[in-house]
Amino acid sequence: MNIDVTKQNEQITPYQKRTLFASTVGYALDGLDMMILGVCFSLIATSFNLTKADLGTLTSATLLGAVLGGIFFGILADKYGRVRVFSWTILIFSLFTGFCAISPNYECFLIFRFLSGLGLGGEFGIGMTLVSESWPKHKRSRATSIVALGFQVGIILAALTVNFIGEVHGWRWAFAMGVLPALFVAWTRKGLKEPEIWQNLKDQNQNNIAISKLFKNPRITATTIGLTIACAVQNFGFYGIMVWMPNMIASEYHLPFKNTMFWTISTTIGMSLGILIFGWLCDKFGRRPSYIVFLLVSAVSIWFYFQQKEVAILIIFGSVIGFFVNGMMGGYGALLAEHYSTDARSSAENIIFNVGRGIAGISQVLIAYLATIYSISYALALLSGAYLLSAAAFIFLIPETKGKALE
Repeated sequence: MNIDVTKQNEQITPYQKRTLFASTVGYALDGLDMMILGVCFSLIATSFNLTKADLGTLTSATLLGAVLGGIFFGILADKYGRVRVFSWTILIFSLFTGFCAISPNYECFLIFRFLSGLGLGGEFGIGMTLVSESWPKHKRSRATSIVALGFQVGIILAALTVNFIGEVHGWRWAFAMGVLPALFVAWTRKGLKEPEIWQNLKDQNQNNIAISKLFKNPRITATTIGLTIACAVQNFGFYGIMVWMPNMIASEYHLPFKNTMFWTISTTIGMSLGILIFGWLCDKFGRRPSYIVFLLVSAVSIWFYFQQKEVAILIIFGSVIGFFVNGMMGGYGALLAEHYSTDARSSAENIIFNVGRGIAGISQVLIAYLATIYSISYALALLSGAYLLSAAAFIFLIPETKGKALE
């Protein structure tokens, strides 16, 4: 039985606004936590005397934790509720980010990054599920695109935190700021109810663990595989560029590390515009055509971008790369939600996206290896081919779900 809990109302309710705000701020804190690591790479490397391979391992450990946390907390959110488990995830990643600030050595720092990743992995899919189940189907993609926009705000906050706190007081104080999200938890829980569609399942004692529904028939299995490929490429490209580009600009062009902030802000502005426009395109023209066009443009633009040698061009056109490469984040929340039923939706959002994030984490070691043998710019140029693979997944494996009521 299909249930459209919002009845296609044009007027957005206070509850819908509240879920959107909570999920957006939560994802902003996720972005702050994740990107502090990338922006602090050079400072951490100097402090612990790390190689590029060590830095790649730090990113991989965080993303591995995200995979495990995404699976675990996604399942719990389907069983015990979106709002409750959402709060747990924020507490976990803020607590262990704070512990990173007092790490005595690289090994402890690596462990704390893995543990903070557990919370990071759980937060994304639960927030997206909360919004997807609360908003009308004709505005669903635009709503989840605003949630995705929160991550970009977190990136800017990370850049500002590192440049105005980390550069002055050291990278440890930048990570200490990661404890602040814990204060957000109290507000998140206060008066925020579970979505009606999930509450109905609970009242009927039907909210059982249902991971098998991701593979219940050949069609759904193919969709799950296709979505996992797409999420892996999305994360591979995003973390490859956003984590390694500041380091590339600083090392290959011999610029002061603080100057990389201009590239980060330029690229993030492009990403933010791309996310908002992409969400609108998905609701207007459909999920598949919007993704295929953006993926093909990304493949071409990345290849040409990393052939450039002028820093000014890299900074200016970073916004163009950001627009297409990460603009697609504006559609994933709705896209993943629409293929699975309510009793498996949070699990699907978290498992698929975070398995993709885990694959992307492994790829960071590959980028570090190629950067050591050749150069960072050479390694990043190879990302182009990954976007062609994702486009193929949308063409052959992922069906259209525009206008679909949630089950």
